[in-house]
Amino acid sequence: MGKDRAFNIHGLCYPDRHYMVDLDGRLKKIKDMVDQGEYFVINRARQYGKTTLLRALKEYLRPDYAVISMSFQKMSSAKFRDEYAFSQAFARDFLKKSEKETGKNGLSGEALQSLEKSRKEEKEWFDLVELFEGLSEVCGTAKKKVVLMIDEVDQASNNQVFLDFLGQLREYYLSREETAAFHSVILAGVYDIKNLKQKIRPDEIHRYNSPWNVAVPFDVDMSFTPEDISTMLKGYEADHRTGMDLRRISQELYRYTGGYPYLVSCLCKKMDENAGEWTTHGVRVAVRDLLKEKNTLFEDVIKNIRNHQAFSDLAEQVVLNGANVVFEITNPVIDLGVMFGILKEQDGRVAVSNIIFETLILNYFTSVRTTELLENTEYTEKSQYIRDGRLDMKKVISRFAAFMKSEYREENGRFTENQGRLLFLSFLRPIINGTGHYAVEPQTRKNLRMDIQVFYGCEEFIVELKVWRGLSYEKSGYDQLTDYLEAKGLREGYLVSFSRNVKKPREDGVFSHRGHKIYEVIVECGNHCEK
Repeated sequence: MGKDRAFNIHGLCYPDRHYMVDLDGRLKKIKDMVDQGEYFVINRARQYGKTTLLRALKEYLRPDYAVISMSFQKMSSAKFRDEYAFSQAFARDFLKKSEKETGKNGLSGEALQSLEKSRKEEKEWFDLVELFEGLSEVCGTAKKKVVLMIDEVDQASNNQVFLDFLGQLREYYLSREETAAFHSVILAGVYDIKNLKQKIRPDEIHRYNSPWNVAVPFDVDMSFTPEDISTMLKGYEADHRTGMDLRRISQELYRYTGGYPYLVSCLCKKMDENAGEWTTHGVRVAVRDLLKEKNTLFEDVIKNIRNHQAFSDLAEQVVLNGANVVFEITNPVIDLGVMFGILKEQDGRVAVSNIIFETLILNYFTSVRTTELLENTEYTEKSQYIRDGRLDMKKVISRFAAFMKSEYREENGRFTENQGRLLFLSFLRPIINGTGHYAVEPQTRKNLRMDIQVFYGCEEFIVELKVWRGLSYEKSGYDQLTDYLEAKGLREGYLVSFSRNVKKPREDGVFSHRGHKIYEVIVECGNHCEK
């Protein structure tokens, strides 16, 4: 291993070519499940490291088991048209993948030849019954217990024949004390088997009666912890000697990504390419650049929001309104979001799984809801807010208040806090786009407030959006903002208050609170402003 290794974001990862986290802990937990003879599904979101994990698992299990690792990715839709075509295709691939496992490695050459003979003689009449009789003979004559792994099972997601295949696996599992069967079966994909059945027969009342009900839950956490990320960075640091603070950078990467493997690798790759700036500022620059890109993962996130209205409504409530939605995995909308890797459970509530996804979703909502209003306004002309390469945040919030007073008209006569947040983010984005980015502090979307971290160049700004609730509530509001500023090590903060009063309760201004300078503007929305 040496300096020719790289951070990989496409395809399989190999330890001798790529910087990787240490997978040994996960592999041991999965092997414990295999040792118990469990059947299970590794269903995780796209680009979550499933295929890399399966490859590593195959090598990890090989000393003790005959491991057959297959993928449905290579099987065309024609192979799923009926059980005969599927059985032929499955048998051919199984036999090909079994070549390395014959002889001393575990599988009987005679049993494999028998399966091949049956496949050729039966031809188009070779069905699932004949297939599983042959597979049972292979398992029964093997010197080692046989483990079957199948990746990309989503490829079969719209095919009844796959459910019939699962039914055969289930029947052999239940009778394996009398009939030889695979010791353990591992399937991998985005959808779990319950969801596959919904896709195939969505209107049937018994759609949850899965033929895969012998499977045990897969509870191994595949997201990266800060400690996991540190193991990957240690390898990089040993090669490049950057002097980075491993602990701090690992935590910062985790803060933005929530440990989503692809996102972690993307940010690391960008920092490596950005002249190796392994600092917190370097992480922020990488986040900014990543959010400007169009990639398949981001496209999937937005596609899932656009294609599922109930999920879109839930995402909007969580990211914009800070709705306190109880996390209940049996709720199909929440379950869908978790399966896609977009939602997670946090303190018993629904939350977006990471800051990058949250910002991506906010960018999407602000774009589709407010593009027409802002596209021709002079208020968002970038040059008026940038002086000597620095962002004038005081002017940003002041001009936003002026824009709202002169330009904004709500067609139905009602203005909501949700709209105020969308409008401010839409106003801000073209100003900072290209050089800066923003992130919303998840813990502050409740209690009628939202704190936004704005990064521009090397500077950081905190802008709080809130509803004016009267002078009696102001001190507690200033305390909250000041607490947040202290936590971030900043001396100045910015406050945008949406007032329901017909007239401004007071003039805009700047004041000091607990040694911090706070710039405040009050946006008038009159008696049309709601929560």
